[in-house]
Amino acid sequence: MRFSLIFEAQTEDASPRGERQVFDELVEQALLAEQLGFDVVWSVEHTSLTHYAHMSAPETFLAYIAGKTSRIGIGHGVVCLMPAMNHPIKVAERIATLDLLSKGRVHFGIGKGGSQQEAGAYGYDLKELQPLIDEAMYLIPRMFVQDEVEHNGPHLSVPPRPIHPKPYQDPHPPMYLACTNPDTLVRAGQRGLGALVLGFGGPDEVAKKNQLYRDAWAGRDPADQVGYRPIQHLAALCPTIVLDDAAQARKIGIRGQRYFYESLNYWYGGGPKPEPEKWGEELLVEGTDTIITTKLASETLTMDLRPDEDGRRPSEGILSAKNAYGGVADCINYVEQLAAAGADEILFMTNMGTVPQWAQLETLRKIGTHVIPHFR
Repeated sequence: MRFSLIFEAQTEDASPRGERQVFDELVEQALLAEQLGFDVVWSVEHTSLTHYAHMSAPETFLAYIAGKTSRIGIGHGVVCLMPAMNHPIKVAERIATLDLLSKGRVHFGIGKGGSQQEAGAYGYDLKELQPLIDEAMYLIPRMFVQDEVEHNGPHLSVPPRPIHPKPYQDPHPPMYLACTNPDTLVRAGQRGLGALVLGFGGPDEVAKKNQLYRDAWAGRDPADQVGYRPIQHLAALCPTIVLDDAAQARKIGIRGQRYFYESLNYWYGGGPKPEPEKWGEELLVEGTDTIITTKLASETLTMDLRPDEDGRRPSEGILSAKNAYGGVADCINYVEQLAAAGADEILFMTNMGTVPQWAQLETLRKIGTHVIPHFR
């Protein structure tokens, strides 16, 4: 079992001051995670998603973290493979360079991005991107291992060229696919990739996704393998706030989780902008993996996460009534449920908009001193 962190650079304050603050905070967390025995620091990649994710240059952030650390894994979770955003040649060069500088600590996740807001910034229609992404994901690993690469495909062309440098890891870093729906889980399994389950679904949701992934892996055709290093691995997102005061942890966590949902739904589902200054005191009173009811001081908020007819709600299970908010025992119990559901790695998520830095740092300390040792 691996225990990791994942960063969005999510911030309630989208001003330059707020951005400086959130990046300073994430660096502090990453360095603490190295000391506490966490396995990987993962970083997303998003463009033009104000408040929800300001991590638009993860290769720069992760290179900085790699230079400040010596042990912890460095994870791209994930690189968006739209060529106008990240051309396959540059992706191969950057990943290999980061792997060399980190002495083989890179984990290489890939995906297409999740919103038309991002795709449109680079001139693409999100609905038409998948064939292009597929072509890129098969092409990049060739650049890791072949002395010279030539490619003439339906969407991409590369004249005969040597691509340098080659990665530290042989034949290349382990590769993963962002999985936010059943199709991507099956695709990851069929292509021999690790699965990064980037939704807030509870253990029941993770178990269903795990079964889809494992079945696809078991029936895969080696000819469909992406890259040259098959990996069977499922990582599950785990929203987490752990404090001595369990009630306070739950309050902070639910508030952060609401911010996460509303800031995401603004870009992905056309919802209103989050306005936490108008929220009252919150208490999660009931819910399933897809419908959450939160009682506020002046209203009852129901978040319905079931896909609409066009499938344009956020990722399945992006919010869940089940979480690791509370004390150490609550966190251990929830992680045990995720492990029983099939997770090979826990992606602890504390960087949720309204969550203060002190609570995130205390959560990391609780995980590092109590939760991780419990499982090891």
